[in-house]
Parts: sequence; C-alpha cells; structure tokens
Amino acid sequence: MTTRSADDRPENEGGLALDPDLPPPAVDPQVLDEQRGRWTPLRIAAWVGVALLGGVAWVMIALIRGETVNAIWFVFAAVCTYFIAYRFYSTYIEKRITQADDRRATPAEYNENGQDYMPTDRRVLYGHHFAAIAGAGPLVGPVLAAQWGYLPGTLWIIVGVILAGAVQDYLVLFFSMRRGGRSLGQMAREELGLVGGFAALIATLAIMVIIVAILALVVVNALGESPWGVFSVAMTIPIALFMGLYLRFWRPGKVSEVSVIGFVLLMAAIIGGGAVAETEWGTALFTLDRTTIAWAIIIYGFIAAVLPVWLLLAPRDYLSTFMKIGTIIMLAVAIVVVQPAIAAPAVSEFAGRAAGGPVVSGPLFPFLFVTIACGALSGFHALISSGTTPKLVEKERQTRLIGYGGMLMESFVAIMALVAALSIDRGIYFAMNASAAATGGTVETAAAFVNQLGLVGVNITPDVLAQTARDVGEESIVSRTGGAPTLAVGLAHIMQQLIGGSGLMSFWYHFAIMFEALFILTAVDAGTRVARFMLQDFVGNFAPRFRDTSWRTGAWICTAIMVAGWGAILIMGVTDPLGGINTLFPLFGIANQLLAAIALAVCMAIVAGRGRVGLLWVPIVPLAFATVVTVTASMYKIFSSVPAIGYWAQHSAFRDALARGETSFGTAKNVEAMEAVVRNTFIQGTLSIIFVTLTVIVIGAALLATIRSLRAGGRRSAEDEPLPSKIYAPSGFFPVPAERELEKEWAQAVPPRARGHH
Repeated sequence: MTTRSADDRPENEGGLALDPDLPPPAVDPQVLDEQRGRWTPLRIAAWVGVALLGGVAWVMIALIRGETVNAIWFVFAAVCTYFIAYRFYSTYIEKRITQADDRRATPAEYNENGQDYMPTDRRVLYGHHFAAIAGAGPLVGPVLAAQWGYLPGTLWIIVGVILAGAVQDYLVLFFSMRRGGRSLGQMAREELGLVGGFAALIATLAIMVIIVAILALVVVNALGESPWGVFSVAMTIPIALFMGLYLRFWRPGKVSEVSVIGFVLLMAAIIGGGAVAETEWGTALFTLDRTTIAWAIIIYGFIAAVLPVWLLLAPRDYLSTFMKIGTIIMLAVAIVVVQPAIAAPAVSEFAGRAAGGPVVSGPLFPFLFVTIACGALSGFHALISSGTTPKLVEKERQTRLIGYGGMLMESFVAIMALVAALSIDRGIYFAMNASAAATGGTVETAAAFVNQLGLVGVNITPDVLAQTARDVGEESIVSRTGGAPTLAVGLAHIMQQLIGGSGLMSFWYHFAIMFEALFILTAVDAGTRVARFMLQDFVGNFAPRFRDTSWRTGAWICTAIMVAGWGAILIMGVTDPLGGINTLFPLFGIANQLLAAIALAVCMAIVAGRGRVGLLWVPIVPLAFATVVTVTASMYKIFSSVPAIGYWAQHSAFRDALARGETSFGTAKNVEAMEAVVRNTFIQGTLSIIFVTLTVIVIGAALLATIRSLRAGGRRSAEDEPLPSKIYAPSGFFPVPAERELEKEWAQAVPPRARGHH
C-alpha cells in the first residue's frame, strides 16, 4: 500500500484539507483530462468516421426525397449526433460552467443516512436516474407527433435534446447536488427572491401532481385486463427487494454480479408472465379492472416513497433499465438488420393545417413541441434531477454521465418510438390513433374514415385492420389511442422480421405492452418520492423540522398528502367516461414544458450569479425557445375558439348543448359524458391559466435576478460549504488508467464495506 503525507497531497482551489490517512479521493484533474482527451491517430480516425456517418445519415433524412426512406438512417443520425454532443458540448459545459471537483464531498457522502442520502455506484445510479426520468413521454409523444411526418419530430428530438433537454437535466442535477440535494422549487426560492420563489414552489408542486397522475394513468391503461403485464410488473418488486438486500448486506459492491442475477430473474418474470396468463388461475388472479390497478399503484407509490432508497427504488429502477435500454437497443439492431422502409412523407399533409390532424389538434407550431416532450425537453426531469438523484451521486464529475448522458439515452428511446410508429402502414396508424368518435369504432367505418383523409398512396381495407388485430392477438386495433398500442404494433412488426416471423407477432406485441408499463411505472415511484421531497422543502419554509428528510413522521405526512393529490386525479381519469388520457395528455404536455422553462430560468439565474456572463447563452437559448412554445400553446388552449383546440371553447360548446336539452353531443354519447366534459374542461382551462401565469412570474423574477447579478459581477452563492471527500469512485462509466491505479490503492487501503459503495 502507498500512502502520502498531507504535504504532498493535492488540495483543490477551495483549500480543502484532504485526509492524510487515506489515498486521494480523486485522480488529479489535469491527469484525468489529459487521459480522457488525448488525441491519438486511432481516436481521430474514429471521430472523423462518426462525423461522416452522421452527416450522410442527416443528408438522407433531410434532403433526399424518394418514395421511401430507410429507417437505418434515423439510427445512425441519432447515435452519431449524440456521441459528438456528449464528447464535445457536455465537456464544454463541465469545464466552463459546472467546473466539477471530485475532491469535494457530495451530499450523498456528508449527509449519508442510509435512507435518502447514500453514495450509490454510478452504474446503478445511471440506471435509477434513466428509469426515473423515462416515463410515458418518450414513448407516447413521438407516436402521436408522427401525424406531421418524420422530419419535424426527428429534428426536434435530436437537436432539442442536445441544446435543451440534456443541458437542463445536467445543470439542475449539478446545482442541486452543490446545494445539498435541494428541490427545484427551493432553489428558485433561494435564487429568485420571495415572489418568484413562491410562484416556482407552487407551480412545481401543482405540475408534479398532474404529471405523476398522467404517468400512472398510462400504466393503468397498459395493464388493464392484461394478466401477463400485471404478473410481470408485479414480480419486479420482490426481485428489486432481493437485489437491494444482496448489494447492501450480502455482497457489497458486486454490481456486475447482481446485474446478471437481476437480468435472469427479470427475463423469467417476463416469459413466466406469458405462461401464467395462459392458465385459468393466472387469468382469474391477474386480470384486474382499471380502478383496481389504479388503487394498487396508489398504495405502491406510497410504500415506495417511504422505504429506504437502497431497498426498493434504486435496485428496481436499475432492474427496469435492463429492460428499457435492452429493448431499445434490440429494436435499433433490428432496424439496422431488417432496414424497414418508411413510406410516410418527410412533412405530412397535416403540417400546414391550423386545425392539425386527426391525432393531435392544432398547428405544427407550437403543438409538435409540447406533444414530443420528454424525448427532447422535459420539466419532469428537472424534478428528478433535484430530487432523488443528487442525494445519491458519489462524485461531482459523474453528474455529466448521469444528467447529460441519461437524457441522450431517453432521446434515443423517443427516436426509436417515432421510427416504430412510422414503420407501420399509414392507414393502420391513423385508424389506431384517431378517436372512436372519428373512426366509428369498427373496421369498416375506420377504413372509410382513413380513406377520406386524402392521404397520398393510402387505401386501407377493413380486412387489413381485422388481420392486423388477429396478428397481435387483440380483438381490435381501431382507435387504440394514447400511443402505446401503436408503438407495440410497430415494434412487433419490426421484431418479427428479425426473430420468429409473423407467428411471433402476438408475443412481440404483448412483450412491448409489458415493456411500456414497466417503463412508465418506474417514473411513478421515483416521482412520488421526489414530490415528497418537494413538499418537505416547501413546508420547511414555515416548519423547519420538515426539511429533515430522515424525520420519519414528516416524510410519511408529506408522502400521504402528495399521493392523495395525484391519486385523486388518477381515479378521476380512470373513471372519466371519455377516457382520461385524451382529456389530460394535452395539459400534461404543456405543464411539463412550462416546468422546463422554470428549471432553465433558475439555471440562468445561478449561472449569472456565478459571474459566468459569457456562458449565459447555454441556458438562455433553450429557455427562450421553451418560453415562446409553451406560452403560445397555452394561449391556444385558453383563447382558441375552435372546440377541438381550446378548453374554454369546448367547455362552452358542451355547456350550451346541455342547456338546449341535448342528450348527446360530439364525442359524448350521453348526458353523464357531456357533464364530464364540461367539468374536465373547466378544470383544465383553469389549471392552464394558473400554470402559465406562475411560469411568467418565475421567468420574470429570474430575468431580474440575472440582471442584478450581471450589474454586481455575481452574487453570494447558496451552495453548501465545501467539505473534503473521504471516498473514491471513477468519474465516468469506464475508468481511465489513472483511475484504475487509484482504485487498486483504495482496495488495499480500505475494506469494500467502508468505502461508500452500496
């Protein structure tokens, strides 16, 4: 073992006195940067190759206009662009804005309580963070936006994530970590003053309740009357508990070992789910109606939010990441091998119409940008990045991998969802995604509806729609709205060409449905825990004891309040006669992007407070775009006189129909349904006004705070006082040679259980 005296140990710029009895807590930053950034001929050739392949792919997608476009180009354009953005742009942000220092202790180390704060292996944490942020949005939004053609969605998903989504996630995660893991609303309270901070706290709490409710509603819709899905998703809970105990007590630090065990058990649960669903007892036990599933998710959400994070949340999210990333990579490989042709136009017939299309109402701008939310930019991610994740980060430099890198992976999910939706026949796509009121609900009326849309080269028959339903083992595929069934059909269509042929279409379809339910449920449990942190921060302004997350009474009270909030909206959505997802998803999209604008506004104020004037453009560019998009979309929803677009126009139309004594109107087939529309549109319209007003107040306060900081040359930081770290972990997913050497030094000096790896 080699030890060093305190005199020859490096200290960081803050003058941290490092422990002389321990090896250094990090590799010297200059050595690390030199080894990570060294330009060898092989590296230069590799990056030139990536750039050329990406350039060719973009030309094929954006400029070449043939009858069809090969789906392989979407995979290459996305992956090459992500590699370049991560290697160069995220490194630029790390060096110039965050200036991460691995010799500083993170809140996970200095606040460790084994409950909410705990240093967590970067690979496990990447899995937890990705699983928590990747909910319904990257799956559902791109499928719905496919009505506008492939080019608008592709550009927004890839360019948007690089300049907006990944930047927001990374900056919020880093700034929250430097502030003890404080929530976005509490950071706003400290940075923006009383009015802006209070508006941000109220907005983040209210929007969080809506978002978690919608995520849970998508899970309910995917698992309703699906014994296969219910069994497989339920089995992930005991598997995660086993993994948590295994890493905590039996084999600390053995992440690879528990990964293999978890993966095998997960595959057994998925395959076993199909077998269980075929039995009489399995069908009887696991076929649950939507209300029962909703209550089960509410109870699960409460339990998951109060249990220690190492026991259920982190291992379960890590486990589901195998499923999520594995399925998406499998789909990408299938696309490269099968090379499906996409017959949809680059920009569709509906892109220039003010009324939009049969899937999403409203013009392409701004509604494309709020329909595709999570794959490009998502406010919900800012709540996770200032919720569970900053309390678990081992080392400051890991925030780039987890924040920026995690969001790039979610964007790739969105691209794969878009390609899957575009790869199926356009006639089938519109028959599946138009409302039942438009299609009539039968294969005959749906075929007639699609054929009169005037789509070039589309002539669908009732037989094709009926045969597609039989292929995937469903009674009908007509008006299966919400995006998830369309993605499942697209995935099944591509995968059966790679493995199994048409005989396995039904297996792949149900595999995809189960994958989507698992995908989204992990965002519900993490979201509930984050909502609890947010409420504790908020109440802590008036009753400081609540700020202590290890105080169990406060944690239980706040969890119960937040679960009751989103649970009530979930039950309302499940029992909505028109189907809650159609009613609530537009509000979800706009609220989510308004929250992103709030997060970017707080980041702008913090960057200005650090005196980084020349770097303000990094948060300002996405903030300006998000503000214009969301405020415009809100204005449409509040003031549009077209009932299909405006909440109040729809509210007035149905209210007037009731006043005339009509017993059915538009999509509502009875008086009860008409009354539900009047009630729901009133709630949505009111919330739209509240959300956009609070957001404008927050952005205004952030601009004032930024101007004050620029005039004063910066301001006093709200960061926690720096403390020297006494643990070691590599800074990236793969250690560089110097990090591997230091890892050996720590292995000799400190036993695994004492090292902070859990």
